[in-house]
Amino acid sequence: MADYTPVPCPQCGSTKIQKVSYTLWGGMIGPRVLHHVRCLDCKATFNGKTGKSNTRAIALYLLVTLVIVFAIFYMFTVMRG
Repeated sequence: MADYTPVPCPQCGSTKIQKVSYTLWGGMIGPRVLHHVRCLDCKATFNGKTGKSNTRAIALYLLVTLVIVFAIFYMFTVMRG
């Protein structure tokens, strides 16, 4: 993944932005895929490339992950017979 400079915080305008390296919803991969960052001044989290909320993207990420886990579980259950 190419490096990028995060946009200023959409909530307070601060440029003190930190990339999020781990979250409960996405582990270490989700925040990297979604460019999830945190403002160090107001603690808001958002997409560092667009400045928009990642809420919908997080929900989609969780749904896709759940479907994949279910599919793997289903395959192993069917294979056991």
